[in-house]
Amino acid sequence: MARQRLGQHFLHSRSALERLAEAACPSREPLVIEIGPGRGALTEHLLGRADRIIAIELDRALAQSVRRRFRQSPELEVIEADVLETDLGQWGPAVVAGNLPYYITSPVLEKLYALGPLLRHAIVLIQKEVAERLTARPGTRDYGYLTVLTNFHCRPEVLFTLPPGAFTPPPKVDSAAVRLTPIPPPADLKPAPFLEFVARAFRQKRKTLRNNLVPYYGPKVEEWPEARLRAEQLSLEQFMELHKRLVEG
Repeated sequence: MARQRLGQHFLHSRSALERLAEAACPSREPLVIEIGPGRGALTEHLLGRADRIIAIELDRALAQSVRRRFRQSPELEVIEADVLETDLGQWGPAVVAGNLPYYITSPVLEKLYALGPLLRHAIVLIQKEVAERLTARPGTRDYGYLTVLTNFHCRPEVLFTLPPGAFTPPPKVDSAAVRLTPIPPPADLKPAPFLEFVARAFRQKRKTLRNNLVPYYGPKVEEWPEARLRAEQLSLEQFMELHKRLVEG
């Protein structure tokens, strides 16, 4: 199986690997789930920082290679599986770390958010452009549904960025290490219908809330002072207020 077809760019900067491991485990952790260990570069730095490490690798050859490399480390379990088809919550509360393949970044992030309280925190290495979307401010070019989704579930923080030369083979873009710290949802808000509401507001980004939401929620949306605004102009808190207004009629 071609490594590049899996979107893998192996981080070889030891200083960056150590910073990732330190961010994931500033103190010893009971459990770390590593997504895509590749050749085991980050795994090496995580060992000794956790009582148990579960590394999920899709590529059979890489999985076998990591098992052989760390065969003297009983705390490490390498699972050959597709992370998108794996129940990450089956092992209980965990820290998640990994250099995410670019082409599955968004669905992996959504899986992490769905863990809720089972996610202690996550340290992920992703495309810098995506990191900018996670941390964007309302009214900016990068602000969108993924921004609101992320900030509803977590507090995202860019820790540092890396140039293409830190990887083998070098990608065509810069990368960023991001810390995701979970935050509990408001007690009076049901996440599923709220996030569906937000997704519909962003369905056609250049259209106003009126145009995007009236087909789903009826003419009462037209009465809102915000009806003429576009979704990209609203903060998470404003979305929550609008949804509350919608639910309460």
